[in-house]
Amino acid sequence: MNKVTKTIIGFLLLTLLFVFSCQTKTDKNEETIIKGKATIYVDESILPIVEDEEAVFESQYEAKLYLVPKSENEVLNSMLNDTAKIAILTRTLSADELKSFKAKKISPRITPFATDAVAFIKNKTANDTLIALQDVVDFVHGKSVPNIKGLVFDNANSSTARYISEIAGMAVANQKNIFSFKTNEEVIKYVAENSGMIGVIGMNWIFQPPLDLQEVVDKVNVMGVKGKNSNEYVFPTQDNLAQGKYPLARRLYIINCQGYTGLGMGFASFLGGERGQRIILKSGLVPERVPSRKIIIRNKITKDKN
Repeated sequence: MNKVTKTIIGFLLLTLLFVFSCQTKTDKNEETIIKGKATIYVDESILPIVEDEEAVFESQYEAKLYLVPKSENEVLNSMLNDTAKIAILTRTLSADELKSFKAKKISPRITPFATDAVAFIKNKTANDTLIALQDVVDFVHGKSVPNIKGLVFDNANSSTARYISEIAGMAVANQKNIFSFKTNEEVIKYVAENSGMIGVIGMNWIFQPPLDLQEVVDKVNVMGVKGKNSNEYVFPTQDNLAQGKYPLARRLYIINCQGYTGLGMGFASFLGGERGQRIILKSGLVPERVPSRKIIIRNKITKDKN
């Protein structure tokens, strides 16, 4: 074997080794519907339930989900700027938003998976735990309402602020005696320490708060709400949400813009599947589909010999 032949063979071996190394690395990091890593932007007002779903999903599969809690506007802007490929929101995309994605040749997969609610909370020292939605609207419009000292939102760009703004017919931001923080946790802590203030939060923060927040949650009351065309005050319980009685209910959606078969599709399937829906049911929210129950029927009942 001459020197030239040895050089060629050596070069080919090095090339094959390099290709094999790259292939192994690609296979190792390949994302599928149940394997790999993905970042998910989440509306902060529904973070607790998404964290519960994430924990179970990761325990079942070789997947790691990085949750990024943001206000609704921040999540949407990240999606429209192609920073976020997977998002969980309290509303579906608007016609204009869908048009923007279509212009980029992106077809978002939108999957509803639960029903949540916007809840009003008040300091536990307050005797009154009822509030009329019309009073909230009047307060937003600058009218004096005896039982409302102030409204406190998580964020001026949040889904809860947007929701109440739509009902009131005007933006809640910069209105008199209406305040905004950054998170639902801050709202709960503020209301727990200040009587007369009414907090506006995602209901899931009350049903399943982080362990270190439970003591603070115990210092507030969730209020019953009377809708505009109703004479009945309704509390945001799971039964009332399921029956459509509570006036501030909202559906939750996972929006996948990955454009390929990845963890976005896998997590969406998990959320809408049997296991994911059971987690929703256990959390106090309303699942999109009621999970099935196995009933064992026995033809013969055995008697206890004792």
